[in-house]
Amino acid sequence: MAAIPGAMDIAKLNETILCYAETIYRFNGLWEGPDPLTPLISLFLIQLTFSMGVIHLLVFALKPFNQPPFIAEVLGGILLGPSVFGRIAAYRKLAFPNYSFRILEPMAHLSITYYAFLIGLKMDVRGIMRTSPKAMKVALSGIIIPFSVGAGLYFIFQIDKPERAGCLFWGAALTVTGFSVLSNILDKQQMIHVESGKMALSSALINETCSWALLALGFAVTSSQSNIQWSVISTVAFILVCIYFVRPGLSWLIRKAPEGQGYSEFYICSIVSGMALSGVITDACGTHPMIGAFVFGLIIPNEVLEVTIVDKLEDFVMGILMPVYFVVCGLRTNVDSMSNETSWTIVLVVILLACGVKVLSTLAVTAFSDIPVDEALAVGFMCNTKSVMALIILESGQIQGALSTQTYSVMIVAMLLMTMITTPAAIWFKPVQNVVAYKRRTVQKAKSDEEFRVVACIHTTRNVPSIIHLLRTSNARSHSPISVFALQLVELVGRASTMMVVHSSRKAGLRNSSTVELQADQIITAFDNYMLRSEGVATQVITARCPYTTMDDDVCTVARERRAALLVIPFHKQRNADGEMEDINPSLRSINEGILENAPCSVGILIDRGAAETQDHAQNVAALFFGGPDDREALAYAWRMADETDSKLTVVRFIPSSEAGANNGTSDKSHVSLEIDTEREKLLDDDYYNKFRNATANSGNIRCFDLVLDDEEETIKAIKSMDEHYHDLYIVGRGKGMQSALTTGLADWCDCPELGPIGDLLVTSEFESAFSVLIVQQHSESGRSREGSYRSGGSMNYSAGEEMVVRESAPAESEKFESFGSFRKWDHEN
Repeated sequence: MAAIPGAMDIAKLNETILCYAETIYRFNGLWEGPDPLTPLISLFLIQLTFSMGVIHLLVFALKPFNQPPFIAEVLGGILLGPSVFGRIAAYRKLAFPNYSFRILEPMAHLSITYYAFLIGLKMDVRGIMRTSPKAMKVALSGIIIPFSVGAGLYFIFQIDKPERAGCLFWGAALTVTGFSVLSNILDKQQMIHVESGKMALSSALINETCSWALLALGFAVTSSQSNIQWSVISTVAFILVCIYFVRPGLSWLIRKAPEGQGYSEFYICSIVSGMALSGVITDACGTHPMIGAFVFGLIIPNEVLEVTIVDKLEDFVMGILMPVYFVVCGLRTNVDSMSNETSWTIVLVVILLACGVKVLSTLAVTAFSDIPVDEALAVGFMCNTKSVMALIILESGQIQGALSTQTYSVMIVAMLLMTMITTPAAIWFKPVQNVVAYKRRTVQKAKSDEEFRVVACIHTTRNVPSIIHLLRTSNARSHSPISVFALQLVELVGRASTMMVVHSSRKAGLRNSSTVELQADQIITAFDNYMLRSEGVATQVITARCPYTTMDDDVCTVARERRAALLVIPFHKQRNADGEMEDINPSLRSINEGILENAPCSVGILIDRGAAETQDHAQNVAALFFGGPDDREALAYAWRMADETDSKLTVVRFIPSSEAGANNGTSDKSHVSLEIDTEREKLLDDDYYNKFRNATANSGNIRCFDLVLDDEEETIKAIKSMDEHYHDLYIVGRGKGMQSALTTGLADWCDCPELGPIGDLLVTSEFESAFSVLIVQQHSESGRSREGSYRSGGSMNYSAGEEMVVRESAPAESEKFESFGSFRKWDHEN
């Protein structure tokens, strides 16, 4: 008999479990009851689909207004909440009934836990150590003043029985500057490399890092006021354990992974499990699981692993999970409650003050810094940008009971207005001088007594010796200085934000330095040594993290901002151990082509065939002159190298003979403009070459030779015979926009058309000696016209009997190719 009651209890328990299961999903579909949306799973799937659809539609609708997706996400949540659609009773009861919060809220907080983990993975804390003093002052002012004003506004607005901890969340929300949202806005407006944009981004990185600390403090204060100290101490202890024990352990495990095989699912799942465990620990400490997830993401030591995890998780988290969180935030917002027991005038005043506090904080910096007022205003409006972090702070404050629906809604609306203003402000404050053309864009136009500014691109440390070899040959002097900007280009894989760091000094000995930092340290050391061993040289190293798709634009922007006259880029092929040129990265070729097309100054493609390994500068330089603006630019650079130095320069001018002109001629005169341009270029060539010849007539280290040749075959033989003299550096124009009878056939066989026919010959042909090649393209004020003439080069011909203008001082015996023997008479050793 005693067993019967027990059996009855089990039956009741089973009935209870079955009843709960019915609220999760339905066994018999529509046949079970009239409402198919009663089960939580079905309702949640409908809510998820509806949320994603509304948010993506808003993102599409706001694109013409250049608003970031964050605005559409927050607006989407508000539209679905009680402020708009929630006013309809049938919609509220059908789509978002109260009992659906049992699954919405856990999923929302699961999403922000994963979001915090991704933010930690992508955040570069070391960037804080590289922040400029100006940006540091702006960041500190942007933390102290907004936090103080936010706390004060909270007590002024919430007069009757305010929750004291609420001031902490209002103040923390105003300190936030959304780094990812701001970088997206500045990238679209091409202001990442502008001084105000760089300052705002650096300040945003510091502010967002401090916001996580304020959020953890807010959780500790509101969770258990009697044990605040233990919550703070245990959370700090967890962070220290992660830094000094967990991170080295992860580094050891990663080093044990087989190289070249990527990371298996086991590694990824282990990292995600570690993130979940960290969340449990910080939740037990009295803060929140997302604090632990953020810290765990922050200590992941390997960049490749970080990128792998971001690629696998980000689309799922941001595209599917996060809309749930935005909807939950929208459901907590009620615009009608903003004026409860107060007037709309007070609400508007509070919102305006909240929107202006970042601007006031940056203006305050101008009192003890040399930041101009207009720049401070620009930075202030940019720093008003908010992100998901501000939403997390405010929503956490309401969950903890520190913020009412009224105070929460007021700050949500203020946050929306702040971020919406950022894009118009960025457009308004975009400096005009960023697009103003400067005069000295070429080597030929640069004055000998002025600073010669060079931007040198570096993809790997292997590029450094050849670049410094070229720069040492560039002949820096106290009365003719050289400023070198070494631009380290790092591929930004994944979806992190574009970053640019200007290195002020070398910081060796950093623990757990990344591969990029170690390479930057080596580059800084090399250019510091170059500067110390040279006279009239100033160097600066810049690291740019950007995807390959936009790298050419970033390089051109840096060259424009630094007002460079020459932009040196490494070739996409390198010399291997067997002496052959092998492709190292196909993406570099498209980057170089983009730079050649859009560069704001002259460009030099540098190819190293082993010369940099034997000596620190080129002693025997050869300049090949066929004519055209690119060749004149190459000659101007070679002239600078050999002026007042021990380097010997050989200038060889290749002149088509009358037979070559006749064989290449045609009676077609339809392209009149091209023929006029050709005659003009010939006159310019003669004028500049004669100027160079007369100025260097008495120079003992500069020799000039004129070769009159018949065809491209003789051109190839002449160039290959120059290898006997062991030149260290060949300088040749790219030949864009020009066509010569001596190179017509060569252009059809180019493996690398971006080098031009002669440059391609020097790079791809077999030579016994080791040398470097610099392919020069002169900047043109009208790139389109030159490109047009280049494409029409095939139709540019010499008419029969056309007389070739030859410099008067050309030797009489140089009428035929056999006279090339006269070129060999110069002994380089004497």
